[in-house]
Amino acid sequence: MAATTLEYAGGELELFREALNWKRYVRDQIKGFVGGDVLEVGSGIGGTTIALHRSDCASWTCLEPDGGLASDLAVATSALRDASGSPPQVSVATLDMLDTSLSFDTILYIDVLEHIADDRQQLELAARYLRAGGHLIVMSPAHQWLFTPFDSAIGHHRRYSRQTLAACTPSGLTLVRMRYFDSVGIAASLANRMFLRASMPTIAQIAVWDRWMVPVSRKIDPLLGFTAGKSILGIWCRTS
Repeated sequence: MAATTLEYAGGELELFREALNWKRYVRDQIKGFVGGDVLEVGSGIGGTTIALHRSDCASWTCLEPDGGLASDLAVATSALRDASGSPPQVSVATLDMLDTSLSFDTILYIDVLEHIADDRQQLELAARYLRAGGHLIVMSPAHQWLFTPFDSAIGHHRRYSRQTLAACTPSGLTLVRMRYFDSVGIAASLANRMFLRASMPTIAQIAVWDRWMVPVSRKIDPLLGFTAGKSILGIWCRTS
């Protein structure tokens, strides 16, 4: 792992590590689009990697620019094995530091794009690493009107709508899925914005949301046609 001086300012990664119902829901939302050689951008301490990793993928590369987080990530994912028989490769780097000769079948941005100032430029760069038939997958917090002190505290530049995320579509890629999900979770986010105004949720609040709200969202979201939710998912494909 190459060293870098970048340091992540957010403190939510440990809080959300045990949000297992939520991570399973995210995994099921992107199932069918993840395969081959996978690049996960902004892997943090590995909670998402562990939840999404599939052993039948040819390889899994984690980009994490914070050296301290990357060390934790390497330890957390050391027991995972993909089709190559190796655990995920961890690179202490940002996307613009990646070898331009590399290419991938899947590129993941799970709760990452909102942390990047120039999101459109970031996805344009990501598209250059995507092979024909591959998928670029972005999951981010939804609705700017839900922006709270929590968003600011963990370094979010924005939250997305269908329109603003679609506006980030990279050249040469086709949008194949755009949906909101976690409709029940909107209530928790709205309560924080209107009443609590907390810069960081408590472990107890995360547990209530994950244990009780997420399972209900899994039932309600399809009934609503995935038209409401506190998170948004966009998936693009390179068709040629």
